[in-house]
Amino acid sequence: MSQQSLFEDPELQKLREAWKRVMAKLKDEVHPSLYRKFLAPLRVVALRDDVAVVVAPGQFVKSWVAERFSATIERMLEEEMGRPIRLQLEARSNPRTRDLEAEEPRLEAPPAPAFQPNERYRFETFIVGQSNRLAHAGAKYVAENPGKRYNPLFIYGPPGLGKTHLLHAIAHVLLAKGGPEPQLITAQQFAEAFVLALQSGRIEQFRRSQRNVGVWLVDDIQMIAGRDKTQEEVFHTFNALHNFGKQIVLTSDRPPRELLVMDERLRSRFESGLVADVRMPDTDLRCAILQSKAEQEGVRLDPEVAKHLAMNVPGSIRTLEGALNRFLLLAGVEEVPMDLQLAERVAADFRKGAAKPSFDQIVDAVAQRLQVPKEEILGSSRRAPIAHARHVAIYVAREITNASWKHLGVQFGNRDHTSMIHGYTKIGEMMLRDQELDATVRALIRDLYPEA
Repeated sequence: MSQQSLFEDPELQKLREAWKRVMAKLKDEVHPSLYRKFLAPLRVVALRDDVAVVVAPGQFVKSWVAERFSATIERMLEEEMGRPIRLQLEARSNPRTRDLEAEEPRLEAPPAPAFQPNERYRFETFIVGQSNRLAHAGAKYVAENPGKRYNPLFIYGPPGLGKTHLLHAIAHVLLAKGGPEPQLITAQQFAEAFVLALQSGRIEQFRRSQRNVGVWLVDDIQMIAGRDKTQEEVFHTFNALHNFGKQIVLTSDRPPRELLVMDERLRSRFESGLVADVRMPDTDLRCAILQSKAEQEGVRLDPEVAKHLAMNVPGSIRTLEGALNRFLLLAGVEEVPMDLQLAERVAADFRKGAAKPSFDQIVDAVAQRLQVPKEEILGSSRRAPIAHARHVAIYVAREITNASWKHLGVQFGNRDHTSMIHGYTKIGEMMLRDQELDATVRALIRDLYPEA
């Protein structure tokens, strides 16, 4: 124990231990590059009347942490300390903190951890059926032969059907072979890191981090739609990697041609390799997935039980896995048999409110939220408030039902499919600029169908 620790205020020592635990939790939740740059360098230097004085290495880091993490850190410190703790962030250059900085040596940010794919997401645990066969075959091929064919590989489909699983499975094969080093990043993480690099003047370092990789795996690429500067950066990153024969794998919730707010140059490049979809699995595949997941938990699932859950639990594979977890937990906690009776009970719980809302329910909800009569939304009026409500209804209906533009046009009074695309695109673009509209539309979708 150092001489400083012997004479340190016990409460300050307790705070520093609590701080370490809070940072350990945040490290698991925050993107590694953001953690290294903004959270790891923070240092607790004093505790004054339940105010934790924390030094940041510069004004930019201080402002960034204060804006995005201050409230979270205060809440987590309160949980650790057992009483409210307020955070006071100070930049290192602040004269008031110079004496405090001498209290302990400077902490260096930890080295960047190597990417480690999820252990559960391997090709061996991916159950193949008619609905995902092409995507699985494409993923296996590029894992064994990166950059040879199918570059890029573009996998699309609704959430919870295994797209992320395939990205991690590719990474596992590459790492096991000692082949090109993979990097997996979500489009949202890419966008955030890009903005931070621009703000901090480290854009060249950011570009090197994205372009000096063996295989580029990007999840949820649709998240950059409408972000012009981010799309431009993705475009140049894509070209740089592709020109050097580096394998690119992208996932999305819809095919390239339906990424309507996406730069046309990107859409055409996304379609230049292999485009493969994953669809909702049929009953046989759902049964097989349940049996496989149960085996991974060391449980043998009765075929009738698996069939009942597969047929009666609505939604994605992710939802189905949630039902299985509930089934196993209830069997253990309540000490009841893992039989058909328990399966019926679990399926009934998942059916409550899980069905997709009807077209009428969607339009009713939009009409009520925006205070526009349903008849007007479905009518022919072009008055601005009514047209806006109609466009919101088109956007929400498309997001929830994924119906074709032609089918939506029929539902909205036999309108042309191009007017459906126009309304959807307009709201999508407005949501990027208008936070209030974005929150309203997302709340509508969440309230109508939480799985969307």
